[in-house]
Amino acid sequence: MSNKIKIISGILGFILLTGCSSTKQYPSVQDQNKIAQLSQTGIHYYWHGGDLAKVEKEFFKGITLKGKYDVVENSFKEASAISPERIDLRFSIASTQIIQKKTNEALTTYKNILDIYPDSFEAGILLAAYSKQIGDMKTYSETIEILKKNNKKETQKYLNKFSRTDNIMKEKINIYPFQVEEKHAIVILGYALGKNGKMEKPLIERLKQGLALHKKNPKSPIIVSGGVQKGGITEAYVMKNWLVSNGVPSNLIYMDDQAKDTVGNAIYSTEILTKLNPENVTLVTSASHIRRGLAVFEEAAELKGLNINYSNLVYLDYETINEAQKISEDEKLVIYRDLIRTSGIWAYPGIQQ
Repeated sequence: MSNKIKIISGILGFILLTGCSSTKQYPSVQDQNKIAQLSQTGIHYYWHGGDLAKVEKEFFKGITLKGKYDVVENSFKEASAISPERIDLRFSIASTQIIQKKTNEALTTYKNILDIYPDSFEAGILLAAYSKQIGDMKTYSETIEILKKNNKKETQKYLNKFSRTDNIMKEKINIYPFQVEEKHAIVILGYALGKNGKMEKPLIERLKQGLALHKKNPKSPIIVSGGVQKGGITEAYVMKNWLVSNGVPSNLIYMDDQAKDTVGNAIYSTEILTKLNPENVTLVTSASHIRRGLAVFEEAAELKGLNINYSNLVYLDYETINEAQKISEDEKLVIYRDLIRTSGIWAYPGIQQ
């Protein structure tokens, strides 16, 4: 998706989620400026963190902040208090609560959104998804039934997504490289660089697995994905250089140097895959990351109308393969979170997908 289209989509999503109409009382200019300032503070701390003592003094007198996500959550809470009908701000609160594993609080926030706007499909499907993941099947079933009555077709789409993702969680993890017969591409996911752009062990190990897979499939194009800069260079840039220095032809390697997280990996790499048009793709990452990676890549492919058979190869960041095959409740929650983000429901409406 081009940056222009993403901006337009974000604006449209923002307008729809706020639920504002000409009959509503808009905040004063002063309040609008305050909301904007708080929102920018929240999303800045989401990405970068910062001085907690400073932000406590400037914005949150009387609140002790325990970490950067406390700043994010409280920024959107303060903004929401100024304009309670702005449900985009409430979605941002809930998303931050999910990040902090405050799942029950997030579910309450989604219920509050539904109290204001009962027809909000986004709030309903998020409430259902996260209720399912914590084992609250009563809330899940009741919410799904309401969603079906209001929007049967869209609800069924998400039920299909959930079913596909549940199957992905059961897939066998591969630790040994293999040969793929034809129409094959390799995607290697990045990992945050250290100081001055130095590669950390997880990234090096992922590249080693990608290199081993290349030797089995020497004609397969390779996508290296990662756009977070450290020391003025991106993950994708250093990944390509490493592969070339280890004998991979430069013309086989495509760089996605825009992705800032796993959802971005899927979105931007899939843009490249639409041009390569493979039938088979092997996703290479750490074992702890592979199920989330597969879930979002399969979703991104579906949205683009691509019929891709995904396989996996991992760097084993567990003691044993048996341990790697187990999936925790926390991991399930994060997989569903990023699946829904990839599907088009923004975590921070109008700000960050």
